[in-house]
Amino acid sequence: MGYRLLHIGFGNMIVSERVVAIIHPSSAPIKRLKDEARNQGRLIDATEGRKTRAILVTDSNHVILSAIQPETIGIRFEEKERDSEADR
Repeated sequence: MGYRLLHIGFGNMIVSERVVAIIHPSSAPIKRLKDEARNQGRLIDATEGRKTRAILVTDSNHVILSAIQPETIGIRFEEKERDSEADR
């Protein structure tokens, strides 16, 4: 079984099966989550210096920053899920 990769912007890909949440970064609790991840070495910045528009949380408790809107990543995620179901 191969991994299904999810494009999160600027040529960066993550394993879609590991994503637990795709979150908008504006709320205070999410900002704290990002700061805690940075302090603990669990933050991955995939924004290429652009504004963070989405935060992805993985099952390994890593926090990934993306410059792509959460809705766009969600659509890509759903497309991957449909593709995987069609392959079965």
